[in-house]
Amino acid sequence: MSYSLSDKLVIGISSRALFDLEHENKIYQSDGTEAYAAYQRENENQPLKPGTAFPLIKALLELNQRITNRRFVEVVVISRNSPDTGLRAFNAIEAHKLDITRAAFTGGRSSLVDYLKAFEVDLFLSRDLNDAQDAINAGIAAAQLYDPPEKITASQQQQIRIAFDGDAVLFSAESEHIFKTKGLPAFLRHEKKNSKRSMTEGPFAKLLLGLSDIQKHFSQQDCPVRIAIVTARNSPAHGRVIHTLRDWNVQVDEAFFLGGVDKDQVLKAFGAQIFFDDQRSHVSKAASHVPSGIVPYEGGTLTTAVKSDKKRAKKKTVEI
Repeated sequence: MSYSLSDKLVIGISSRALFDLEHENKIYQSDGTEAYAAYQRENENQPLKPGTAFPLIKALLELNQRITNRRFVEVVVISRNSPDTGLRAFNAIEAHKLDITRAAFTGGRSSLVDYLKAFEVDLFLSRDLNDAQDAINAGIAAAQLYDPPEKITASQQQQIRIAFDGDAVLFSAESEHIFKTKGLPAFLRHEKKNSKRSMTEGPFAKLLLGLSDIQKHFSQQDCPVRIAIVTARNSPAHGRVIHTLRDWNVQVDEAFFLGGVDKDQVLKAFGAQIFFDDQRSHVSKAASHVPSGIVPYEGGTLTTAVKSDKKRAKKKTVEI
């Protein structure tokens, strides 16, 4: 009987996102494929240090030990390495005792999207913006990860803590587009008028729903997953967020409506193992304190993302 991934939260990850391969990537960029391959073969038994996503992946995999005979998460390494140069990544996985047994080493293939779909990936983490963009364009939640912070706090090792921005990440880009094109007063009027109308799902909505399903297997006191929304919204725009989550049957553990206050110190206090946002200004500051990733807009711009959101919403209405 074949092994099904359909009932798992499937994380696809590049080897550079999982391990610190920045030195090796510089060799590839400056000296080419042959020099990179030679270096990897010569050092394939040398240990690799954890990359930006390592703490999150380690913690997610440990969820599979919480309930007997129940696997919640599968992690698949999806990389442009060849099988030969990819051996170092598997050696590092074994050395770090990570429960990862599946990989796709594509030997330089230009797009990874077909493999992300083949493995039913719910979230793709990469250090490469183009790969993250391709995944988002294909309807798969994805982020380009920044360099890891120099220090990981103790709280990040004890519980899986994931923080999301709201607009253009969990929710559609419509409201953010109104803010960017028409200003704050127009945005607040729109949100107050539509406070009880659910927002359309954004690129990370499916991931949030999957994490929420995992949480339901545990009591609130014993739950190993804690979720926060960290948004620039404030009152009166907060109400629509709450009503949307209610309609989705999702309860987040913490929500921060910052009204323009910088997010980095709140994220540090929360102890996020990963933070997802669509604004580079937010991600660059947050990355000094917590592992962070930028979520590209579908199609590459806020305008194209809004158009895609409207098409999906219209299609969903027709299907209903």
